[in-house]
Amino acid sequence: MIRYLRTFIVAAQTSSFSAAGMKLGLTQSAVSIQIRKLEEEFGAVLFERTGKSVSLSDAGQALLPDAIHMIELYDRMKGASQGSSDSRPIDLGAISTVQTALLPKALHRFRSHFPNVHINIIPGMSTQLLTQIDAKELDIAVIIKPRLGIPPDLKWILLVEEHYVVVLPAGWPQDMAQLSATLPFIRYNRNSYGGHIVDRYLKQHHLWVQDGMELDEPSVILEMVSEGLGWSIIPGGLVPLHTTRGIAVLPLPGRPLSREIGVLVRVSTLKRQTTVLLIDSLREEARRRQGIDPTAQAAAKAP
Repeated sequence: MIRYLRTFIVAAQTSSFSAAGMKLGLTQSAVSIQIRKLEEEFGAVLFERTGKSVSLSDAGQALLPDAIHMIELYDRMKGASQGSSDSRPIDLGAISTVQTALLPKALHRFRSHFPNVHINIIPGMSTQLLTQIDAKELDIAVIIKPRLGIPPDLKWILLVEEHYVVVLPAGWPQDMAQLSATLPFIRYNRNSYGGHIVDRYLKQHHLWVQDGMELDEPSVILEMVSEGLGWSIIPGGLVPLHTTRGIAVLPLPGRPLSREIGVLVRVSTLKRQTTVLLIDSLREEARRRQGIDPTAQAAAKAP
């Protein structure tokens, strides 16, 4: 809410969402989203929109003095507590694969140094978490590397490069053309960046699959395959390929496909010891897991 009020004040001063965004390091859409959320919270229209310019409504003019007073009070309180900044809570965005594969052990290491720091884990797809980073609702997120460039106020830290593999029920022919013709395809959600990669691969190789289901969590897809419900193409670096029974794993034919998973973090937060240690803990766990090559696991034991 403090961020939204600060955005509201700057937008009121500049009479422009785009100018406010430039001043705050936000996109115009991020400013619009924050103002809309404020309007929903207060149940009133705060700005009159006229073309590219905006002006305060009657409700906005009534709110502005209190908003300025609240921000000034918050800044004084924040300045007084800078000595204990490393005890502040951390809002950590993470995609589902990271939550199950990297976070438990990484946070165990982090807790040994900062046992009292509260960590709020926000789940979501990479596109959603990227929007929250852009809107300054999150300071740090573990996501798939954005396709667009990284803004100067953010830093990208690579954790792991995952190669895509074919997973199928044990005992089925290990040929993609036969699989496509005889077994339902469990599709990695096309709305996600990782699923888009799979969809593009299938089209480039003219593989017409029988869609059986579509979901966004590779680890759940793996369980579906182990139950004999179909076959799939998934990133294999962070899912438990070597311990899932009843599956076979094949390297993906053709040019290798991969995705990068890493930390997107605000440069300003790298001054905090807690942020630095959290990233180091994630990197250490990622390095430990990279000792497992998923494509070298030809098959897991069938039941």
